[in-house]
Amino acid sequence: MLVASNRGPVAFSLSDSGALLARRGSGGLVSGMQEVIREAAATAAGQGDAAEGSETDPEDPPSGIVWVCAALSDADRRAVRVAPDGRLDRAGFDTGGAAIRMLDVDRVVFDRAYNGVANRTLWFVLHLLFAPASEPSFGAAFWRDWEAYEAYNAMFADALALDAAPGAAVLIQDYHLTLVPGLLRKLRPDLRISHFTHTPWAPPDYFRILPDRVSRAVIGGMLGADRLGFLTVRWATAFRDCARVLLGDEVEIDGVETCVLDGGLDLAAVSEPMAPPAVAAGRPSPPDPHVDALPSVDEQPGHRVRIGVHPLGVDAPALRARAAAQDVAARAAELREEVGDRRLIVRVDRTELSKNIVRGLDAYRELLRNHPDWRGRVMHLVCAYPSRHDLPEYREYTAAVQRIATEIKDEFATDGWLPLRLEVTDDYPRSLAALTLADVLVVNPIRDGMNLIAKEGPTVSDRDVALILSREAGAYAELGTEALVVNPYDVTETAEAMDAALRMPPAERRRRAGRIAELAARLPPGDWFRQQLAALPAPPAGAVLRA
Repeated sequence: MLVASNRGPVAFSLSDSGALLARRGSGGLVSGMQEVIREAAATAAGQGDAAEGSETDPEDPPSGIVWVCAALSDADRRAVRVAPDGRLDRAGFDTGGAAIRMLDVDRVVFDRAYNGVANRTLWFVLHLLFAPASEPSFGAAFWRDWEAYEAYNAMFADALALDAAPGAAVLIQDYHLTLVPGLLRKLRPDLRISHFTHTPWAPPDYFRILPDRVSRAVIGGMLGADRLGFLTVRWATAFRDCARVLLGDEVEIDGVETCVLDGGLDLAAVSEPMAPPAVAAGRPSPPDPHVDALPSVDEQPGHRVRIGVHPLGVDAPALRARAAAQDVAARAAELREEVGDRRLIVRVDRTELSKNIVRGLDAYRELLRNHPDWRGRVMHLVCAYPSRHDLPEYREYTAAVQRIATEIKDEFATDGWLPLRLEVTDDYPRSLAALTLADVLVVNPIRDGMNLIAKEGPTVSDRDVALILSREAGAYAELGTEALVVNPYDVTETAEAMDAALRMPPAERRRRAGRIAELAARLPPGDWFRQQLAALPAPPAGAVLRA
């Protein structure tokens, strides 16, 4: 089994002496994979001599799992260069039981692919962040970036094709790698390929902001997979609609089954290979080898793509154990002393445009203006951690968050009361401590694939937290009946939801928070990952698989 993602399970930094220091990555994917890796290693150990004759290299970790990722920092690149063929596990680094191939991508290529296309273009489209009256504008600079994105995806496809045993399962992650399934299908038609999208998906009218050549390449590249995964039926349906609008008669499309943990639609190529359209009328399209490389019907007769809905949850026992750790308890004690007997409203986010922090702060200001009885009786803790400061939009947004926080303090603070505390330095123990103590948790994104904070907060809450939840968060599909649901653009509605949450009777808070915690734990990361793996087609007869 192979996993491919932009960010890997290990990242490096340099000590004061210049030595390489490895640390484990974060996130649901890494957490889920750690369970799978441990189980695969234990199974291999239990089989003993039964593994003899397999194609696994004896130097590989016993799990038989290979993770392909990119070097993101200079320290990562230094680690890659001391590892044989970029294999970190063969250089003595602790890789958590998996074989890790880290790709040493040229800095310029990486920046153009990651910032120029993945984060500055695809992320903005999928989260509906562009203001079409002024942006985007696809000129020569964009097409230079797009070539880098193609090259970046081709590097992943080549590495996966090289490392994969016959019939292996390959699980490709997210919008950074949308072209990889199609490229890999061309290189290794024997592989069982999935692609999972961790973001929302845009409706067709908005997705078509992208140049035709790009939108068709993204959809067509993903259709190289055997299975596509999304976090909600809404996002899966949006993808289906985009495929229908962009490819028309080139695919047959069945409907989405709206079931809770697994839904599906089938996409089948039925006529001719996809040809790149013209970039502009009267002007031929630039050559696009990656669109041309998508599998044709002759090469993949009857190729069908199954779409599954897998709403990622939390590992409740592990999360609660982490929240009970000493460093979290110490942060919680500090917060209790500062908050005193006041009610606490919390948000924990990256300073990401889609997270809607500015409108959330504006809503808190309206709460204090419209309900003055809360002045002196409530405090808002905002953990807004840095994100993507390579992009000017994010630097400007961070400045806007800091500006409105200062305005709130200037308007309402007294000698004995600080209405708001803004934290911009990432501190996971402090974030967990805040979630345990929150009376109200604000999750109001403009658009979000899932938003695990909405699930993590009620899971670790010691105060039966009331959840304010945007209807545009993926978590709304599961948690909407128990949360106070808001339109993320409606500041006044959000302010009134804060007031309602603060006044909610204890019995109702307890019932809602308990039900959300129950829903949040239905599909923890390990089960989420295993579910996708089990949904892939069976391996071809005669293939020797270890995981």
